[in-house]
Amino acid sequence: MKNVYRDKVCLITGAASGIGRAVSEQLAGFGARVVATDINETLLEEAMAPLVEQGRAVTTMKLDVSDHDAFKQVVDGTVAHHGRLDYIFNNAGLAIVGEVRDTEIEDWRKVLSVNLDGVVHGSLLAYKQMVRQGHGHIVNVASVEGLIPFPATVSYVTTKFGVVGLSEGLWVEGKDLGVDVSVVCPGWIRTNIVTGARFVNMDRDCVLKAVRLWIRLGVSPEECARVMLRGVARKKRIITVTGLARIMWWIARISPTLMMTLARKDFATWRDRARLES
Repeated sequence: MKNVYRDKVCLITGAASGIGRAVSEQLAGFGARVVATDINETLLEEAMAPLVEQGRAVTTMKLDVSDHDAFKQVVDGTVAHHGRLDYIFNNAGLAIVGEVRDTEIEDWRKVLSVNLDGVVHGSLLAYKQMVRQGHGHIVNVASVEGLIPFPATVSYVTTKFGVVGLSEGLWVEGKDLGVDVSVVCPGWIRTNIVTGARFVNMDRDCVLKAVRLWIRLGVSPEECARVMLRGVARKKRIITVTGLARIMWWIARISPTLMMTLARKDFATWRDRARLES
């Protein structure tokens, strides 16, 4: 796998923590030229400092993925400096936890602007560059929630289903133009995307207790990155991470209605306890 990524130009969003940080670290270890981006510039520089000190080929750039013009500047700057863009990992994301009846349009706009618009921006800009150069690989980080609907994170589900659809459509169009596309669908990864999320009219501890099986069977960002990069190296179209996510996706492919019914019945066992105001 090291030979696949050695000297490749890789742009990663959301690289200051979690999956993005782990992907950046592992790519740098493989000898890739890493362009690590995040909206939190201070946290990003702190995260990448050990790699820079080791002499790895890592540069950092502040980026709000919801800003198309800013994203274009990053992509254009990367290509101007390195002469090409081999991989883009559209990883930046956030979640807001709460029932649809309690969330406001501002909550939805925040999630949509980062999780969907941000991936559209990165995919479109990278795709056009990769078509021009005749090769490249777009890696979009979705979620098992882009394959199976979950309650209390419907805005997140909406964006991740969109990312899966975007990725599959790009794969169909791009394969014969030299552009590969992979979509990553992790289950529970031990990051702060949920634990650090904003909760709307829901008790944080109650929700985390309700999903304790997911948490217990989750994996570290480093393990997720290893699975991702192995799948990308093999040019897999859909990359699932965690055994539970794979099992649930398998059930959903056999019977989507069954999986939705199971999710609804499970939610019914804890929704009243979790909701703060009825």
